[in-house]
Amino acid sequence: MGRGRAKAKQTKVARDLKYQTHDTDFGALARELHGDEGKASESVDVEEPDRWSDFSAPPRD
Repeated sequence: MGRGRAKAKQTKVARDLKYQTHDTDFGALARELHGDEGKASESVDVEEPDRWSDFSAPPRD
């Protein structure tokens, strides 16, 4: 008992996340993930995903 208010808040937050558009700064996200704090003006290299191709799953037979 007493969960109604908490559930209503969770539902409100879920609806807000689902229906509101949020502008995502992918450059800032990439800098945060790569740890490049000093290189804020650089963009992500286009060829960078190729270096991760070695980590793809092997094809199934």
